[in-house]
Amino acid sequence: MQIVSCGRTDIGKRRKSNQDAFFCDDELGFYIVADGMGGHAGGDVAAQEAVEAVRDMVSRGKDVIEHFRMSPVTKETSGAICRLMESAVQSATYMVYGMAAQLPGYHGMGTTVSALLLVGACGVTAQVGDTRIYCLRDGEVVQLTEDHTLLNWQIREGVISPEEAQHSPHRNIITRAVGNKDYVEVDTQVVSVTPGDRFLICSDGLHGYLRRGEIPDILGRVPDVACEELIRLANDRGGKDNVTAVVVQVLG
Repeated sequence: MQIVSCGRTDIGKRRKSNQDAFFCDDELGFYIVADGMGGHAGGDVAAQEAVEAVRDMVSRGKDVIEHFRMSPVTKETSGAICRLMESAVQSATYMVYGMAAQLPGYHGMGTTVSALLLVGACGVTAQVGDTRIYCLRDGEVVQLTEDHTLLNWQIREGVISPEEAQHSPHRNIITRAVGNKDYVEVDTQVVSVTPGDRFLICSDGLHGYLRRGEIPDILGRVPDVACEELIRLANDRGGKDNVTAVVVQVLG
């Protein structure tokens, strides 16, 4: 399948620096968004270092990727490609944690990571934190990732209702991050991909303002126009955080 993509990031209207980072590679079919932990020293460094570490390890795993591409999708082949993605995020965790331990000014830094690898008729995701990956197929939007936040855990466990969550003071508390410890649990999965699918990978500075019903129309545009529209929308609605969007279109 042919793939076209575009990524954009914006400082927003309230922040003094941009702590988001992203990566797009249509040839490899690999896409990442990272959101440095707001309010922590070195969030921008954590996000950029994480993106580079994940990219480097996945790029070196081309033999695993090619084997998955040429093989039937089984428990074994899916496990191997998921381990590659998990190991890549773990390598970022070691890198960021090590830097924070050695450099006092970066103590406490961390980042979220959402990564998508497209291989043939499959997509492989890796997730830590509250950046998100959406898929648009035949007009239906599905969120492929789960937010690792206290608020999401409270909703899932029935502690609060989705309505109460709209006014919760815990909206920005992340329960998993890359770099605040030397290990993090990474969610991975393999999903089907068909021609016409479109993906959105974004930071919470975007999805916090974005209504799911708006996604099909915006992602129906070419990726660079869609990215610009998404960033404009977030800024027009407040722009309280950095805004990052990666839009991926799968052609026939």
